[in-house]
Amino acid sequence: MNRVGKIASHVNASLSEQDPSLVSQATAGTACICAPEKSDDDVVICCAVRTPLTKAKRGSFNNTSPEELLSWVFREVVNRTKVNPKDIGDIQIGNVLQPGASGLTSRMGQFMAELPYDIPLSTVNRQCSSSLQATANIAAFIKAGVIDVGLAGGVENMSMFPMMATIDITKLSAKIMDYPNAEACLLPMGLTSENVAAAYGISRDRQDQMAEDSHKKALAAQKNGWFKEEIVPVTIEVKNKDGSVTKKTITEDEGPRGGTTKESLSKLKPAFRAGGSTTAGNSSQVTDGAAMVLLARRSAAKKMGLPIIARFRSFACVGVDPKLMGIGPAFAIPVALEKAGVTIDDIDIYEINEAFASQATMSIDHLKIPMEKLNPKGGAIALGHPLGATGARQIATLLPELKRTGKKLGVTSMCLGSGMGAASVIEAE
Repeated sequence: MNRVGKIASHVNASLSEQDPSLVSQATAGTACICAPEKSDDDVVICCAVRTPLTKAKRGSFNNTSPEELLSWVFREVVNRTKVNPKDIGDIQIGNVLQPGASGLTSRMGQFMAELPYDIPLSTVNRQCSSSLQATANIAAFIKAGVIDVGLAGGVENMSMFPMMATIDITKLSAKIMDYPNAEACLLPMGLTSENVAAAYGISRDRQDQMAEDSHKKALAAQKNGWFKEEIVPVTIEVKNKDGSVTKKTITEDEGPRGGTTKESLSKLKPAFRAGGSTTAGNSSQVTDGAAMVLLARRSAAKKMGLPIIARFRSFACVGVDPKLMGIGPAFAIPVALEKAGVTIDDIDIYEINEAFASQATMSIDHLKIPMEKLNPKGGAIALGHPLGATGARQIATLLPELKRTGKKLGVTSMCLGSGMGAASVIEAE
């Protein structure tokens, strides 16, 4: 048996032997960005926008490059806020799947939006929290006095760069089989979903119900126009069969499906394990899209005349057992809440990424989050999960909903591949 076969065999064997009820002690890297009382030293959010989210491979952005997607949200932030690009001290972009974590192409996206070359840019890959991590990094730079204004965002084109495309298993050390946690990092995410469902007794019925709810909420939000404030229309060129090119403007997310019910979802076969409960219908959609957030020190925002729509209160990232990857939000959210000086009950809206219905349900159960506070405009099962953009996308989705409903406090959170969770607390103004 070759090395690839040995690794795969060993991973499968360890799956059958593991006790999924055992969860490693979570450890956290945290930051309290803003104290409860407002001050000129606060890190504030001036704008948060996103592209529509389209289906990978068969959706509208399947031939639209990540740098082009980024250029639309870069440009929109400047247009909406009238920020002087010369005042932007740094840019950080989250990405997961592109070679080099999109370092080169994100810089190109900056230039395609006609932002000057003197603004430095770097990229971040912390799996599914990459753009939330980018946001936290920019917030920390502002808090530390390194910069006054910064851009944070993320992009993913899963049509062009599919899952695992950047990992060549033949190049991995065979010694990872001697280290269970290292070996567990190779588990397909769908199998970690099955592990969570088994460990916490989350039924197929409950997972399908969450999926139905996600689509219903997203469709209602579309019908009521609740996404319009956050979405930047993107114009693409479509090649016709005769070779001609037609321009088309994409204005809405493509994922929400009418007629999605628990009954229809129950007919789908398990996607990852025979006899399992995780299906294509109760998992997040692979997706193409981009999002961007402008942050500043409050004193600088007031001096520059920038809009102030929220405060970035806190951030936390924790580590959990990689075999139970999806439980990350259950442990990251309490740390972020503690840093912000608030409680579970104080939060008005929870944007928890629905990577899989199993793991989102586990976090809701563990933290006793009321369902009416969860993803009021739908989650990733309906909207999609463009890995590197999801964190910033959640912020762009959260803030208009807090404004619309007159609410104050929101949480964004997600699980991360290889066993982590991240969360932020944001206060609307």
